[in-house]
Amino acid sequence: MLTSSPCRLVLCLALLGLLAGCAGREPATHAPAPAPAEGLSIERVLILATAQNALGTPYRFGGNTPEALDCSGLVELAYRAAGIPVPRTAADQFRALPAATRARPGDLLFFDTAGRGKASHVGIYRGDGQMIHAPGRGRRVETAPVELAYWQERFLGAAQVAP
Repeated sequence: MLTSSPCRLVLCLALLGLLAGCAGREPATHAPAPAPAEGLSIERVLILATAQNALGTPYRFGGNTPEALDCSGLVELAYRAAGIPVPRTAADQFRALPAATRARPGDLLFFDTAGRGKASHVGIYRGDGQMIHAPGRGRRVETAPVELAYWQERFLGAAQVAP
């Protein structure tokens, strides 16, 4: 797996080094507190590296390829890179995946952005109060602070999928 790709190993090690410094700041009261970034599994490193690599990718509803992504497609793409299958939509991911009490880098953050009482948006927690997500039509995959009032008011919970 990683031994067959030296570039992939170097990328994972570099990302792990960057993440080691991301455990400092607590998010606002509604979002789960970050756990220390130390001891991230290789799966989490791969999830974060894939999500980071997707920054700037155009949004497309139903997209789940490196060419175009929606929010749950970004999750599916990143977790697939780590060998972890997840349901396709944010609502199905929220219902099916185990809840996390403390978000760690690589965990999923769910939001009700449609005002219907169910998960309609998902992001990948990056650490240090930031998530990587595909925000919507006409935009691109980006990072966003989860402390913003917009996200805090719509936060439903976090899920831990990777070891």
